[in-house]
Amino acid sequence: MTRTTAPSDTSVLIVGAGPTGLTLAIVLARAGVAVRVVEKASAFHRESRGKGLNQRSREIFEDLGVGEEAAASGIDRITLRKYRGGVPVSDYVSFGDNAPTADTPYASGLLIPQWRTEEILRGRLARLGVEVELGSELTGLLQDEDGVTADLADGRRIRADRLVGCDGGRGSVRKLLGLSFEGATEAEECMVIGDVRADGLDPAYWHQWFDEDGGIMLCPFRGSDHWQLQAAPERDADGAVLPPSEESFQRTFDRHARVPHVRLTDVRWTSVYRISVRMADRFRVGRVFLAGDAAHVHSIAGGLGMNTGVQDAFNLGWKLALVHRGEAAEQLLDTYEEERLPVAAWTLRLTDERLGAVREGVRRAGVGTEAAVTEDTTTLRVGYPWSSLAWGGPDAGERAGGVRRGEGGPWFTLRGPDGPVLRELAGKFGALVRVQEEPAAPDLLLVRPDHHVALRVPPSGAGEVAERLGGLRSGPSGV
Repeated sequence: MTRTTAPSDTSVLIVGAGPTGLTLAIVLARAGVAVRVVEKASAFHRESRGKGLNQRSREIFEDLGVGEEAAASGIDRITLRKYRGGVPVSDYVSFGDNAPTADTPYASGLLIPQWRTEEILRGRLARLGVEVELGSELTGLLQDEDGVTADLADGRRIRADRLVGCDGGRGSVRKLLGLSFEGATEAEECMVIGDVRADGLDPAYWHQWFDEDGGIMLCPFRGSDHWQLQAAPERDADGAVLPPSEESFQRTFDRHARVPHVRLTDVRWTSVYRISVRMADRFRVGRVFLAGDAAHVHSIAGGLGMNTGVQDAFNLGWKLALVHRGEAAEQLLDTYEEERLPVAAWTLRLTDERLGAVREGVRRAGVGTEAAVTEDTTTLRVGYPWSSLAWGGPDAGERAGGVRRGEGGPWFTLRGPDGPVLRELAGKFGALVRVQEEPAAPDLLLVRPDHHVALRVPPSGAGEVAERLGGLRSGPSGV
């Protein structure tokens, strides 16, 4: 690192305006931290891509203040209709028997196209005074003791205190850092994906046709004429994958669905998806961080790609906010990699396992895609019991349950029975803590800004609560 005295243009520069970057920007902006978001694309896309929010991400969206808007744009329970030989053989609703509870307010995930998810997040960010800067491609970065200098393709230079790469698996930030991206890509096994109209098909179902020689699935979206298509690709005589097209989609549909009155038209997006399982060995280098697909990619089984990125951003966001507001020492930022790198590794293992279960189910009966979704894929059970922020108590590091409804802010919540004790701690730590009096509660429960338990102690343990919170400001002993 070299040293410079150049002033910063912003506190945090986010590279990439997908769900990960937008979530992070909202967390920072609502905390009063100066943030800029640059995106190399010249226009916002209208592609379905990652099409679902899981239960944990829905909690986060509620906290961000966009939960109701997302719910109004999505489908929270969809029937998966399975076919064999063109004939319906079963209907299945993921989490169909689950009901909302106080601790788990979302009984199911939400089907919503990624373009709409991003549109909702951009709207929330704009209300906080931040607009995405399109046509801004990162070409270089240099960090020093005081900050990071980012060079853009158009010749501009942005100076930031910190930079976060949310620019995907092929993005530039990780490459500019020289980090490895260990793993493998399956060159042979792949699928074609696209957004198509399928007029005449019943949108009450996610239709899934499977035969011995392949299959095709069509997923509807609320308020849209377009469906997401996923199918086995067509290949040439040498086995090479042919580029997807409206004609190839129709041929595949006709072969497996056998519904002659339905025509697939108005193809707006196509892609060839190959399974890639890779992860960076570090999520932080000095003042630069990685989140989402820039840090890890994996199978789509379970729908965890976008969700894991959103959850990375939510974890990192409150920590950056507290440090930049002067309410926590720099060492708090070390806990981002400490917590999220093991979660990423677990996610790669889980999605590999789910993909294997799907393959086996389809091979045996053609009805196995429901195996992609389990209680693990809700990520409600993801916690950080190993973390240096798991300060004590039987559930330290675990998700606390329940959800904040759009209030926002990087504060700890202290729940407990003793009003004067709670108020004294709140007065001592100011904006860092908010209290929630619960007369019947047996313990003092300190909940992190991201809804995970930091500390559980008896009512007599207020001193430990104060010591731990004070340690956030003083450095290593507190984290």
